[in-house]
Amino acid sequence: MIGVELMKLVRRPRTWVAVGLLCLLPTIVAVFLATTRISPPPGQGAAFLSAVLQSGSLYPAAALALVLPIFLPVAVAVIAGDSVAGESSQGTLRYLLVRPVRRTSLLLAKLVAVVVFVVGSVLAVAGSSYVVGVSLFGAGDPVAVVRALPEVTGGDDAVAGTGPQAAPPAGGQVGGSDASSGGQAGAQRPGADTGDATAVDPDAARERAQASVSSLSGEALSPADLAARLLGAMGYVTVSMLGVAAIALFLSTVTTSSLGATLGALAALITSQVLVSLDAAASVTPYLPTRYWLAWVDFFRDPIFLRDITAGLWLQAGYVVVLMLAAWANFTTKDVTS
Repeated sequence: MIGVELMKLVRRPRTWVAVGLLCLLPTIVAVFLATTRISPPPGQGAAFLSAVLQSGSLYPAAALALVLPIFLPVAVAVIAGDSVAGESSQGTLRYLLVRPVRRTSLLLAKLVAVVVFVVGSVLAVAGSSYVVGVSLFGAGDPVAVVRALPEVTGGDDAVAGTGPQAAPPAGGQVGGSDASSGGQAGAQRPGADTGDATAVDPDAARERAQASVSSLSGEALSPADLAARLLGAMGYVTVSMLGVAAIALFLSTVTTSSLGATLGALAALITSQVLVSLDAAASVTPYLPTRYWLAWVDFFRDPIFLRDITAGLWLQAGYVVVLMLAAWANFTTKDVTS
């Protein structure tokens, strides 16, 4: 059954359209940045977007920040919402169940197909954006990256809501350390013990950051370290999107309309986003599915801040387990022959 569901996933045009659109958005943004050489001001735009002009190897992180809030969840909700409800609305589900196929095995096969789509989408976005970023911006001059640290640190910390330019909102969505940690991170300057960003010796900076980019804390990252942190961020984003898939897949077992399941999942996510930014909802904020979506930014701090990352992983795991059990209980008892 798993092989059959994977073949369905691969053969459906909407799968490739969704992946193509996900890769297209970062490409368009990169072309505009490379053409104008104008990066977003500090504190504005997606995380890492102000740093890609100095180092194209950071563009996969910027691409994840671009697609995560809207485009990636929508794509996942569409695929997961159609997995069961689509079969039911087309009348093919009853014929599948006439065959000697256990409903549990069928639901598991559809879950595996959705997981493959999520993993493939994240890999496609990161891989294509790396090629585009390095091709348009280069791997990055170490001295230029070090000199750009005040802007990069301020901008990304402000986006993440953790730096000295942006105090963390009560019950805010975005992951990261507290304001004091962000302030200490932003105060570090490699190659300048006095903290004066203008007192950077080019030779010393090049020696310390040769073939490297810099973390949000200002420490040089080797290519291997950067790759490991990118993989960690990609894994975290994948787990976050599995929570979205669980919501849509559960709703797909409740209704016979794939559109209804998709819209229901998106409505739940939009409601979560609104409540996360609402101080009055602080009591439920830690349990909302979108609360820790952007905690993957903490992979690029030195040291890595694991508090929100760990909380986000446990939260998404809870959503996946509870909703998949609910989907299983509903699907195995659902009358689809009438």
